[in-house]
Amino acid sequence: MLLTILALIVVLGVLIFVHEAGHFVAAKLAGIYVHRFSLGLGPPVPWLTFRRGETEYSISWLPLGGYVKMASREEDIGSSALEGGAPAVQVPPDRVFEAKPVLVRMVVILAGVAMNALFAWAVFAFLAYKNGRQIDPVTTVGRVVAEAAPPEAVALNQIRPGTGILRINGDTVQSWDEIVSAMVNTNQPEVRLDLSNGSTVVLPIHPDALEQRLKAAQALQPFRTPVVGQVLPDKPAARAGIEEGDTIVAVNGRPVQQWYDLLELLQASAGEPLKVEVARSGRRLAFDVTPYLDSMPGPDGKPRPVGRIGVAVGTGFISEPLTLGSAVVEGWSATIRSSTQIVRTVRGLFTGRISGNTVGGPILIGQLAGESARLGLDTFLGFMALISINLAILNLLPIPVLDGGQFLFLLAEAVFRRPLPMKLRERLTTVGLVLIILLMGLAFSNDIRRLIGG
Repeated sequence: MLLTILALIVVLGVLIFVHEAGHFVAAKLAGIYVHRFSLGLGPPVPWLTFRRGETEYSISWLPLGGYVKMASREEDIGSSALEGGAPAVQVPPDRVFEAKPVLVRMVVILAGVAMNALFAWAVFAFLAYKNGRQIDPVTTVGRVVAEAAPPEAVALNQIRPGTGILRINGDTVQSWDEIVSAMVNTNQPEVRLDLSNGSTVVLPIHPDALEQRLKAAQALQPFRTPVVGQVLPDKPAARAGIEEGDTIVAVNGRPVQQWYDLLELLQASAGEPLKVEVARSGRRLAFDVTPYLDSMPGPDGKPRPVGRIGVAVGTGFISEPLTLGSAVVEGWSATIRSSTQIVRTVRGLFTGRISGNTVGGPILIGQLAGESARLGLDTFLGFMALISINLAILNLLPIPVLDGGQFLFLLAEAVFRRPLPMKLRERLTTVGLVLIILLMGLAFSNDIRRLIGG
């Protein structure tokens, strides 16, 4: 629990700081007077506040978001309360926000989104340079998990184990990574798989039905030879003498063609003595192993009992080192892919192709942040980059009180050569604030329902 809370504080604290720093730096460069830079909303906490120059730096009472309070001729009712009320400092007329050209104000408004995108790009590029490109060179299907596939992907059941996937929507695939990416990211109204046996499988899944696309891709699992990649210490396999690199060829006399055959036999045999035959250095050896009882999530998300012996499959992944330039390009590609998926998710929510029950709030972010932190720094950084892109895209929504809504106000001002009437902006901002509160209510209710198992 403590790790989850700390991970959430780090994720939100860093990303909010990055976003608001974009607005702050752009405003300062434009010569706009900045009253306050705050992490959190509402009035500042007195003992967490200090002033340097003309700007007050603070942490505010409501730990949701942050703000850069710039000098303005008009105090907006929608943001005044969230930004600690109207300041008493008199500001030179040429240093208020409205005194700057519309184009400059547009840059200031979009600077926070730009900083979130740049942060994600930098993180993805760093991870690509550090770890290289991980490639799973398999294009052969090991099995189809029919119960995990959505109804639109029922045609996947036609694919037999050992069948190769040659092309997806006409594009040749050379790795499992390309197969998953093509199934999820193709913008065509269907996913078409050309197979090595000459047949074609068509999945009529809309591009915005991202959840169904992901489930279809996960229902297909790559062929894995039954080679032991890892032996966990003090587990039945290690105690019996099974070693890393062994190829498991039979269990109780039943041939094992691929890793999933082994899993099915082991998972159904908790507590039952088994004779496991392996090939090692040209010899065939037999070991007596009794799987221990464990549990794993079933297709319905509920835990089910399974047998395990403490071995992991050897994946055969290929690590391709990247130069700094290639890593920067790879980071940009990852940023674009993430952005596109988030846009499709938002579009799918509005069109009803994605359920509103999938919307998550701070509780879900905290849970995922904690899980990613437990998996290591690289996973945690990748999660932060993904959330940073989420913040950027969501802030671009055309809703007043968000950056996208404020940008639309400025765009209208540029078109009509004058600002929209204050009363109209106030009404639109109030509507936007209500929409945000409703969205937050949905997110919190979903989070609570997940916590209690609903």
